[in-house]
Amino acid sequence: MGQCGITSSKTVLVFLNLIFWFVIILLLVFVTEVVVVVLGYVYRAKVENEVDRSIQKVYKTYNGTNPDAASRAIDYVQRQLHCCGIHNYSDWENTDWFKETKNQSVPLSCCRETASSCNGSLAHPADLYAEGCEALVVKKLQEIMMHVIWAALAFAAIQLLGMLCACIVLCRRSRDPAYELLITGGTYA
Repeated sequence: MGQCGITSSKTVLVFLNLIFWFVIILLLVFVTEVVVVVLGYVYRAKVENEVDRSIQKVYKTYNGTNPDAASRAIDYVQRQLHCCGIHNYSDWENTDWFKETKNQSVPLSCCRETASSCNGSLAHPADLYAEGCEALVVKKLQEIMMHVIWAALAFAAIQLLGMLCACIVLCRRSRDPAYELLITGGTYA
């Protein structure tokens, strides 16, 4: 249709061809977004298993030194989410770092902001965050995934509206006087 319009100088055919391809491309993007939303919702539950596996690995490699990326990540998460350990602060007792330091304490990132004299000692559990980080990380990731899903759904709805408008233009082309002028070669003046 578009090639015929170009060779015969029918701008209406070229215009209709552009609208047709616009609808097709929007439809493909729309289907892709719907698939992404469905997959995101389905795999949302699997986030917890992946976080559990990853967080166990990272806690095992914690060494307390600042240049170590895993150690910095754990400290950052514990400070930002106000948590300590995987399930609670007692998880640190099972780590190699805790056994090597032999000082019966957890990282200082476990200390509550209100506890000014906290040194991470397990002798003062009131100075430490009681909640573990795993549940908070999973909750935060699921919140982010839901925001992405809602944004994709909103964008898909806008695209659906665009496809509907393009289809309306295609269906009404024969009843619009502007199209008739282009087809017959007439002018407004």
